[in-house]
Amino acid sequence: MNSRRVEVGELALDVLEAGAGGRPLLLVHGFTGAKEDLAEWLSRLAGRGWHAVAPDLRGHGSSDHPTGRESYGFEVFVGDLLALAGALGWERFAVVGYSMGGAVAQFLALDHPERVSALVLVATFHGPVPGVDAGLVELGSAVVRQAGMPGLAQALAARRAQNPDGLARYERAEAARPGHGERRERGVLDTSPDLWLEMAPRFVDQPDRLDRLATLDVPTAVVVGDLDRAMLEDCRRIAAAVPGARLTVVAGAGHSLPVERPEDFWTALSGFLDDL
Repeated sequence: MNSRRVEVGELALDVLEAGAGGRPLLLVHGFTGAKEDLAEWLSRLAGRGWHAVAPDLRGHGSSDHPTGRESYGFEVFVGDLLALAGALGWERFAVVGYSMGGAVAQFLALDHPERVSALVLVATFHGPVPGVDAGLVELGSAVVRQAGMPGLAQALAARRAQNPDGLARYERAEAARPGHGERRERGVLDTSPDLWLEMAPRFVDQPDRLDRLATLDVPTAVVVGDLDRAMLEDCRRIAAAVPGARLTVVAGAGHSLPVERPEDFWTALSGFLDDL
């Protein structure tokens, strides 16, 4: 597995990759995440003939962090992924998108269907995210403006300690992968505050895409945990809407599905990709 920086227009993305020369596959992380969240699958995918590439999206991790809220958005992320594919010499490619990365993958497939050969949507959503409270988003935005991302990381940790569902999710992920909580906190600290201020409200007020998803004509798999209260029903609806989509509901997994049930996730992912 290799790490490098790739120029995409006026900025650079930090990427991990394995299997150069194989079938093209992008893996896209979630909000305040990083490429390392999906890194453990790269070598295994390369062993199955894929050129698997996981970038840090702009404003995340080690990629460039442009200033200004106008530098961020679903459409902006899509543009970066297309530029990355161009730099890699890819005409068409498969996409795995986790959480917010799954929403980015939806926009990519809907707006540029000629570029997407297959779609794997993991623990994601098709519109305003159920359970995301507008008041809490505004409170988080105030914290970011006043105390930056370190202040937000502290506030999120304090809220998780008072939230039984959040604490249970954290404990499941930590049991499956010790140190996961520390990495998630690092992901928040390494996120651009401008990105957070622009994208967090979109989880509340974005337009619904379900009708548009029903027009997709691309092999699609949807994978979600049965304990993922925020995303489960959205994933069921996405799978029902997209013609021919394959739905896998993983027992005993919450939103951190790839961490909580890694082998079940791998079985669903590799099984779908092998069948293409």
